[in-house]
Amino acid sequence: MRYTTGAIALGTALVLGTLATSAQAVAAPAQPARTGGLYAPSELVLTVGQGDSRATATVQRAVSLSCMPVASGSHPAPKAACAELRAAAGDFNTVTSPKSDRLCTKEWAPIVVTADGVWQGKRVSYTYTYANSCVMRAGLSSVFEF
Repeated sequence: MRYTTGAIALGTALVLGTLATSAQAVAAPAQPARTGGLYAPSELVLTVGQGDSRATATVQRAVSLSCMPVASGSHPAPKAACAELRAAAGDFNTVTSPKSDRLCTKEWAPIVVTADGVWQGKRVSYTYTYANSCVMRAGLSSVFEF
């Protein structure tokens, strides 16, 4: 008799616990709707710095660039930068490649450019080191022109 009473009490506790848990799940507030629409996010922080690598470079300038749903940010020409990135399908190697027709000295005074953030919903972390400022200007695109 004693075991039967304990089993009934345990069964009742399990049923009540399940009901309480499901009631809480139903009463949970709904998540807010995403306001970005159908566009994948594209938010970047771009930097230009002096140094040999990302880890040792001293950042001289930094801007933000948002390309979806409209071009914006602290970048001086966000529309042109976003258009150039879209044309390159988000490939920063295409955007930073130096032009071969420009003559520059062989001086080693490295300039590091970086891009961190999200491009069309995918995480981006990019670094490119130019040999000097002349080489950087030869390959400069509107993306890193700030």
